[in-house]
Parts: sequence; structure tokens; C-alpha cells
Amino acid sequence: MQRELHGETAEWSITDHLLAATVDHLAVANWMFQCVNAGEDGDQPDFPKPVPRPGVTDEEEKGEGDAAAPAGETPAISPGQLAQFFG
Repeated sequence: MQRELHGETAEWSITDHLLAATVDHLAVANWMFQCVNAGEDGDQPDFPKPVPRPGVTDEEEKGEGDAAAPAGETPAISPGQLAQFFG
């Protein structure tokens, strides 16, 4: 029943999600180490791809969803939102 309602997301526990996040962070750390220690004339390694998670499409991973801001652009925050945040 859970699989019918939630698809393959039902098969992933909290531990599985934490392990995937750990693997992703380790891959990024290794990538950074390679970038810093590579020669100036050498090719830079490609950024690592994250472990695929259930229920997440490629567009959502890249931040191309409806709520995402365009690349390099910070979404505008209204003064009312700032006042509410800082109380």
C-alpha cells in the first residue's frame, strides 16, 4: 500500500537519505581537494553528480523548479518579510 501511495520514496528510510547526503558531501570534498591541488594548466575535474533520490527529478536537483531563482540571481525579499523574520 505504501509503495502504491508514495512510489519508490517509501523504500528510503531516514538512514538511507542521510547516507546519500554523506556520500554527496564526501564526493564534493574530494572534488574540491582535486581542484585545489591540480596544476594551473591541468584540466579541472567535473563537479560530482549527487546520488539519485527517489521522487526527485533532474530538473529539481538543478534548481530549475518553479520556485527557483535564475542562476546567479538572489530572490527579492520584501521589507515586511525581513521585519517578520527578525521579529
